[in-house]
Amino acid sequence: MSPSRSILMVGEGNFSFSASVCKLRSEAGSSITATCLQRQEEALRHEGAASNIQTIRDSGGTVLFEVDCTKLGECASLQGRVFDRVVFNFPHCGRKSGVKKNRELLKNFFLSCVQVLAEDGEVHVSLCNGQGGTPADQPKREWHNSWQVAAMAAEAHLILSAVHHFDSENHQNYKCTGYRSQDKGFHVEKALLHVFTRSLPYTSAHIVEVEEIIEGEKVHYNIPAELSDYVFRRFLCSESVHPVKLVQDFLLEGLEENWPVSMTTESVSFLIVAKQLQTGCYGTDITQCYWIHLLHKDFTADTERKDPSCSDIQEALSGLSVTSDKVDRIRSKVDENVWCVSSLDIDLEAESDLHMLRPCLLPQMKKLLIKQKELNNSAELQDESAESNTSAEDKRNKDEACGDCNGVTSLLGTSGVVFRNVSVSLWALPAFHELLLRGVFPSESEPFKLLGHKLESLLAPYGVSVVTKEGGLHLMAQPMGLVGEVFTTSASDNNGHVNISISLNLDLLAVLLFSLPDWRLLWSHDQRFSKQFSVRPPLGTPFRPFCLFPEPFSFDISFWTGPTWEEKRFHAAVREASHGTVEQVKLIDTFSHPDLSQISYCYRLIYHSHTHALSHTQALQFHKQLESLLSTRLQVTIR
Repeated sequence: MSPSRSILMVGEGNFSFSASVCKLRSEAGSSITATCLQRQEEALRHEGAASNIQTIRDSGGTVLFEVDCTKLGECASLQGRVFDRVVFNFPHCGRKSGVKKNRELLKNFFLSCVQVLAEDGEVHVSLCNGQGGTPADQPKREWHNSWQVAAMAAEAHLILSAVHHFDSENHQNYKCTGYRSQDKGFHVEKALLHVFTRSLPYTSAHIVEVEEIIEGEKVHYNIPAELSDYVFRRFLCSESVHPVKLVQDFLLEGLEENWPVSMTTESVSFLIVAKQLQTGCYGTDITQCYWIHLLHKDFTADTERKDPSCSDIQEALSGLSVTSDKVDRIRSKVDENVWCVSSLDIDLEAESDLHMLRPCLLPQMKKLLIKQKELNNSAELQDESAESNTSAEDKRNKDEACGDCNGVTSLLGTSGVVFRNVSVSLWALPAFHELLLRGVFPSESEPFKLLGHKLESLLAPYGVSVVTKEGGLHLMAQPMGLVGEVFTTSASDNNGHVNISISLNLDLLAVLLFSLPDWRLLWSHDQRFSKQFSVRPPLGTPFRPFCLFPEPFSFDISFWTGPTWEEKRFHAAVREASHGTVEQVKLIDTFSHPDLSQISYCYRLIYHSHTHALSHTQALQFHKQLESLLSTRLQVTIR
């Protein structure tokens, strides 16, 4: 905090802390406003209060009486003022009040102080050891027996950003009072100072309309609402210092020690044609694809991005090259602009007008390789005459250079966001950045062994192990599981050579290499996240959380459905309604009604956020929004 900022002290007793701060900052130019709940004559009864008040005033500070810290916005003397720091030392309701009353005091204080807090301001709350209920308390009390300070602050959209030991040595003249409404002090030994800052507000998910060129034709389509925050973020652009870019740079530099690497700068579309999946995507689960229908020309100009009606869907489907029977099957599985294909029977190679969001980059890599081959053929024709004039020594040097690269001319690479229609769970990413590399290796060079050793040398220090699997290698790490693969795609035209592809999940690797507590942090808009990487910290530098000890909240949801149930649509609704705060969904019960042909499902949802303030009230609001969304979109009956 800048020395010239303003400080508001609330809940003062004998004003000894405010006087101590004034002495420490007498030459710093800070503006101190000290307040107490009592009337002036009552406050002056405290030992030393008069001299402390005089010290504050002599240093240019202000002293206010009868200020209720739970109603700061109503205080006439504070109208129109904002403070860079609001301090509340050892709050207490007075007398023998229990933890519930003190929690309520904290909650009302936080809700009040944000009305006079600057946008980048801090709230400091000092509590006795154990009261806060965070892991910083040693020993930590049981949750129900603590003041739950972080959860109470979240009610005012504040996050716990730091915890320090209460600095009693620099405030030796401080004498805390008010214990059980008496002129007695609290136990400040091992007391903790909790620092709170504002959380970014939640932003609603929205459908994003995209225009792209697919196979020479301009198409319009909608990105599903639950994926809206994962597109156009430019984390991998050349000037980026985002963690996924730092991890990519690290991997490319390491691989270039053994093989030349050429990364394409050509932008590739989010959308691919279904037949490309059949010919280009190794090991991709078709049930995890986001199937997209193109917007009809008649409603591409709808800037409001309204949800398509049944007639809109029929009109869109009528433009697809599918049979009437297949249209009926698809229509029953349309959710807004996404087709759920868990049970959809589609011949991918035969369907040229079915589209999906790219689940991997292999189809685009195939196109890049075709372009590269065309360029190479053109270059060879131009170089034929020059080659005939090349000396034997130059040819020998060129051959030796290729030999130094283990027979690989170069590794061609591309990277970008890919999308997977997966269920909500701790390590299931609906979108992540894939780094894909392709090279042609001589079979006798044992390419899997070479690449396995290299990747292990780069990533083993961060907990990644290389496991040999049939047809390739798996890169594994705990607790997330698979973080990359090395595999054969197709045989090369050259005898004795093999095409090898390397696919790496940059998001999960960034979680490992920077010790992030949650992959969702990578998509945070908070500058407190991005600032930590602006100086390009070395790999292995632990991330410093700006949202400490966020509390998880568990809610159950139960509803009746018809005999068919598309769970993927339910998980999409969960992501959208919860603003991405649900980290885990678990089916805990099902029941089939014997007479009504209905099935009841009961799910348990865990709400938890490392990026935003998430209070019980906010989580409950998201849960109510989910119930409403399920009722209208999936036509379920909430129990």
